[in-house]
Amino acid sequence: MSGAEREYADYRGRRVFVLIGLALALGTLGWRLLDLQVLDRDFYRHQGDARMLRTVTMPAHRGMITDRNGEPLAVSTPVATVWGNPRELAAARASWPGLARTLGLSLESLERTLAAYADREFFYIKRQVPPDVAERVEALEVPGVYLLKEYRRYYPAGEVTSHVLGFTDVDDSGQEGIELAYEQWLRGVPGSKRVLKDGRRQTVQDVELINAPRPGRDLALSLDLRLQYLAYRELKAAIQEYEARSGSIVILDARSGEVLAMVNQPSFNPNNRSGLTGGRYRNRAVTDPFEPGSTMKPFAVAAALESGQYTPETPVETSPGWMRVGRDTVRDVHNYGLLDVAGVIRKSSNVGVSKIALSLPPDRLWGLYSRVGFGMVSASGFPGETSGLLGDFSRWRPIEQATFAFGYGLSVTSLQLAHAYAVFAADGVRNPVTFLRRDEPIEGERVIDHRIVAQILPMLESVVQTGGTATKAAVPGYRVGGKTGTVRKAIAGGYSEDRYIAVFSGLAPISQPRLAAVVMINEPGGKAYYGGQVAAPVFSRVMAGALRLLNIAPDAPPEPGDAVRMASVDKVKP
Repeated sequence: MSGAEREYADYRGRRVFVLIGLALALGTLGWRLLDLQVLDRDFYRHQGDARMLRTVTMPAHRGMITDRNGEPLAVSTPVATVWGNPRELAAARASWPGLARTLGLSLESLERTLAAYADREFFYIKRQVPPDVAERVEALEVPGVYLLKEYRRYYPAGEVTSHVLGFTDVDDSGQEGIELAYEQWLRGVPGSKRVLKDGRRQTVQDVELINAPRPGRDLALSLDLRLQYLAYRELKAAIQEYEARSGSIVILDARSGEVLAMVNQPSFNPNNRSGLTGGRYRNRAVTDPFEPGSTMKPFAVAAALESGQYTPETPVETSPGWMRVGRDTVRDVHNYGLLDVAGVIRKSSNVGVSKIALSLPPDRLWGLYSRVGFGMVSASGFPGETSGLLGDFSRWRPIEQATFAFGYGLSVTSLQLAHAYAVFAADGVRNPVTFLRRDEPIEGERVIDHRIVAQILPMLESVVQTGGTATKAAVPGYRVGGKTGTVRKAIAGGYSEDRYIAVFSGLAPISQPRLAAVVMINEPGGKAYYGGQVAAPVFSRVMAGALRLLNIAPDAPPEPGDAVRMASVDKVKP
């Protein structure tokens, strides 16, 4: 074979080899196309969808809380949460300063957080940012930074309603107050849907609704926001004026048991809780018991009237202004001499009420206290409510029986005390306390005979009249009544000589009682510390405004100076 023939044969062989290679490659490619498009089509479609289709949660907003007149007290507003993919964000280091600035974070804290989640695929950069901030973050187009829709709780009245409402955490779960008590009612149920996302994990199309979100249910409270503002304003002013440590006001509708107003000082703003201590969150009106002092005397006298041994005119000798009970001494501020039972209330005689109490079987006194609600929670359902302390009468010594009659040795909360006074206002019927609006009449439990109540009410009214201990509690144009309390605070080894609680518990109007209220000022500073000096004027201002706001008709003839005093009470505008 010639050289030319050999070269041609080699060329021909190489061409066949190349053609065979090309044929094999084309065959392999064809088989692969057949596999992708026909044989394993469903598998690969699922894999593609898994990379682009996502099931996302659809948040559900929390139910709105309103006052009894429909005024919003707590609402949920849409916000955005900024989250990131650590690996993607780590590769965009040049964008960190701008991102940190936009979110109000320090660059150092962003770096620390990113380092802590370096091995994860998800971390929160900042929760619940306002919509305008979210728009600026989105405009930065930082790789690995994404937005998530959420809801944030907002409280329009701020600290005015904070102790009753409580607050929610960053996940919109109730943590205190009504928000906690009615968590299951208020909380929404999130939904879910399937969406298409692009390479930046942004949703480009909704594909399928899986479960629709179910918003939480709205809740109408018994609070009247107008009265709440009024009580808040007057309590805060009193705390500042007397440089007191704390205080509470509770107003009940005696006919229904509804809480119309409940405020405490110091308070807090639930919209901005940064830097606050846990003690400010506490609703002192239901969680903090105290010895009620002379505000207990009407109940001791009611027990005495029930016994049949006493009438309002029964004489009680209080001279010489003190008495021995075992090894202890009970004293009055003054020697009041001979008083009748009504005078014991009007003058607030410790000696007189002690003599009355000691003449009764212990179980009679304890029984009335227990029937009006002392020593037990009110069943309002408010989280953290305490029962106070009412010891077993079988263990009472004579001095305890005497001191229980003028409010030492037992403890109550402001809500309990208001609830007990509401029994007098409701003609002896104890209606269950509620923080929810009641639209239907309720049937309470009679715990005091109406004839006894008819004898007690004039005694309470005499306390705010000339000669009583609480003339500053009077309300122009209305007949009101109540009882003062000035309590020495218990300390190690006995009672303090310079730390007091000033209390006034009252009803209005006496002719047809509708409202029961308690004002408690804890540790007022300076020389003014008596209940009649400190708490009674607050009651007067609060009750004057409340009676007008509720359109309750005046029941007392006008007196000189009433117009001036009424003009001094500002209108309340929430």
